[in-house]
Amino acid sequence: MSVAIADPPAVTAPALRRALIAGARRVIAARDELNRINVFPVADGDTGSNLASTLGSVLQGALSRRSRHIGELLVGIGNDAIDGARGNSGAIMAQFLVGLADQARNAPVLDAVNLALAVRRGADSARAALAQPVEGTILSVISAFADALDEAAQQPQGDPKGGFARALQRARTALADTPKQMALLQKAGVVDAGARGFVDWLEGIAEYVEGGPRAIRLHGLASVAANDGGPMPAHVHEDVDPAHRYCTECLVTGDGIDRAALQAVLADAGVDSLVVAGSGTRVRVHGHVGTPQRLFDACAEFGHVDAMKADDMVLQQRSTESPTLLAVVTDSAADLPVAIAERFGIHVVPVRVSLDGRDYLDRLGLTAGEFYRRMATSARLPQTSQPPPGDFRRVFDHVLAYQPGAVYVGVSRALSGTLQSGETAARGRDKQPRCIDTGHVCAGQALLAWRAGEMAVAGADADAIESELQRLRPLTTTWAMARDISHAVRGGRIPRWAEPMVRWSGLTPIAAVSPQGTLKVAGGLFARKQAPAAFARYVAKRTPTAPGWRLIVGHSDALADGERLLAALRERLPVTEAHLVEVGPAVGAHAGPGTLVVGLQPSPG
Repeated sequence: MSVAIADPPAVTAPALRRALIAGARRVIAARDELNRINVFPVADGDTGSNLASTLGSVLQGALSRRSRHIGELLVGIGNDAIDGARGNSGAIMAQFLVGLADQARNAPVLDAVNLALAVRRGADSARAALAQPVEGTILSVISAFADALDEAAQQPQGDPKGGFARALQRARTALADTPKQMALLQKAGVVDAGARGFVDWLEGIAEYVEGGPRAIRLHGLASVAANDGGPMPAHVHEDVDPAHRYCTECLVTGDGIDRAALQAVLADAGVDSLVVAGSGTRVRVHGHVGTPQRLFDACAEFGHVDAMKADDMVLQQRSTESPTLLAVVTDSAADLPVAIAERFGIHVVPVRVSLDGRDYLDRLGLTAGEFYRRMATSARLPQTSQPPPGDFRRVFDHVLAYQPGAVYVGVSRALSGTLQSGETAARGRDKQPRCIDTGHVCAGQALLAWRAGEMAVAGADADAIESELQRLRPLTTTWAMARDISHAVRGGRIPRWAEPMVRWSGLTPIAAVSPQGTLKVAGGLFARKQAPAAFARYVAKRTPTAPGWRLIVGHSDALADGERLLAALRERLPVTEAHLVEVGPAVGAHAGPGTLVVGLQPSPG
């Protein structure tokens, strides 16, 4: 008599897909709580947003499509997670999912043994992604979860459902132990936010396992691992190392990317909180640096760099300390003086710059000085493009989590689509940011952002700020003098026949921002050698009488000329405060080196 031996229980692709949907939605529902308890590696209050964004990419990608093969599903999930990973915990979570996929890519279903092997591969892969793994974090909870699944897989006829339940309990215990492993958590009275997010993810999966499709529809449930303490105290600037103030990320794509070598290069460069997650073709890099471009340049040696971002954690901390004040945001076309941005806590969203086949973040990924140095040897004309709505969305998400509202002071709509990107990111929010068209660019836009920041710090609301900027817009002037129009000719902004005429006549063109927010030729000067002084006289003659003026002078790789122009204007006008800035690519890419810019605005009062 023969006895049939039943196959061991197994998880199918449709069931896993639905369970992972429930897990992702559980994390997204817990986003605000995870942000609240975020104190490691930096108390920047964004772990929940980062995990939610990472898993949101998976929800919109592989989890939005039906699949009959576990391996196929997990490979898609891993790729989507790497592409959309944000933050330290998001990158670690993404690497865990990539590890799962690497182990299970050929498995049509998952029994208890293969589930344990896949999770172990994910845990090891996540730990290897960090240059300096730290216990008491998401890594510790993942390891505990993997250990428990290993033990369950040793049992005869192991059941994935029972093994998962016991492993979840082990993960809960490991989460509760994180404050014992890290003094920072114990002092703050919280568990690790990334670890809590991972347990939330497991809790969502467990809800589906126990309750079926109903769990997918649940939103906003309190996790069993929740902290029930009161509001977190305001974070202080000392929590962020100023030498590593930028939370920097990018996606590296290519063939045969050596992740270990890339990690070693970045670690040697002093990148803090380093995570290098992904596969041989797609790698997500996260790190805290003082100069984002160094990280991007190092990554460019290993493949194509895309999806760059660099968030200023010092400014993020300032948002947490300003629960009654409006946030002010502008874009890098404003050429806002660093001293003004620091004084008033103004957030700057970078314009994108394309040069010699590579994309850069204006100011953060590519300083103005480096832009002109690379531009001088480039065979192609540099191009600028507006920031995608996601860049604004990330800033709005953070400031509105702590501050009552936000005002975006944007570049002229007639000159760029940047304002439209900001408006797109602002829509559909309970607290909708106010988007204001300055009708200016460069120095003029910077002056209006300056005034907005000043008013916000004084406690003004969005209506008062918008009213003041509308009053100041026609009183603010922006002038530009192009020493070399060849770049404007190459870019099609000036007809070709004009270049030899200007060269032959010795005329130096002067442009101004029109009332309609466009740049138009306003005149010219016959003063090549003494151009800065002549430009100052030209502007001063056309500036009305006022008790005092705020002044911003910009230069495109022409520091000495900029200094002479600033001094000459001080002699001719009652200037109350002035700044000299290097003009960025938004103007420099089209006007070329040697361009001088003047922005004037009546002083308050």
